Amino acid sequence: MPVSALASPSATRAVLEAHGLSLKKSLGQHFLIDDNIVRKIIELAAMGRDEAVLEVGPGIGTLTVALCDAAGYVVAVERDADLLPVLTDVAAGCGNLAIVRADAVTVPIAELATPLGPPTALVANLPYGVAATVVLRFFQEIPSLRSATVMVQSEVAARMAAEPGRKDYGAYTVKLRMHARPAGSFKVAPGCFMPPPRVDSTVLRLERAVREEPEELRLLAEHLAEAAFAQRRKTLRNSVLATTGWSGTAFDAALTRTGIDGRRRAETLSVDEFIELATAAASEGLSG
Repeated sequence: MPVSALASPSATRAVLEAHGLSLKKSLGQHFLIDDNIVRKIIELAAMGRDEAVLEVGPGIGTLTVALCDAAGYVVAVERDADLLPVLTDVAAGCGNLAIVRADAVTVPIAELATPLGPPTALVANLPYGVAATVVLRFFQEIPSLRSATVMVQSEVAARMAAEPGRKDYGAYTVKLRMHARPAGSFKVAPGCFMPPPRVDSTVLRLERAVREEPEELRLLAEHLAEAAFAQRRKTLRNSVLATTGWSGTAFDAALTRTGIDGRRRAETLSVDEFIELATAAASEGLSG
């Protein structure tokens, strides 16, 4: 039995034609047409039936109807006004669904509340142009969010899951890792979409990382990471000083406190080392 009755080329085409719609390349719309992928997303997300789930970019509701069956409540954020009637029609039988017309990059967090409380899981086939921004933003601004299971461009998934020393590891990775850690993934072929995208896709699960640093220290560590990677071909010391304008004497003292060699490259530092260096920098009077 299908997880989503919409996850096929014929069903997707029929829904679009019934509403007089065509695909909008400007919004990066690629509709999922493989029910097995929907099934794997639901399995990887591992939602409880008492959970409030946030979906971004529901489109015609292919994943939405499956989420409504698996979760306690779903709030779906869609920016395309033309798709709202389709989504409302397709999900008419979902009594545990709220649809919010908004841009996920800017939607007020208060508008994502559900009868079960704030969302505890993000599960979505994300619009690729904003995927990285949206995932980081929601982990930063929704404390209740325990996990995110998202389909993104494989290149973005690599950045999200990268480890120190890899070319994909950068300031974004450090900032995201302050909040979440990778916990499983699988690839999705272009042929699973209509129309097929020109990039490969990956479904990645991220789980909330519990950290004890105060927010001001985390923010300083993020600022430090951005400065360290701003000129990633330079040494850690040279890139940070060139970008921040910090006192070389004070930063050298911070490096000495931690035992971190300023000649290292930014991509070799772990998240814990960025936190450690931020702590030492704050002790030397340096700030973001």
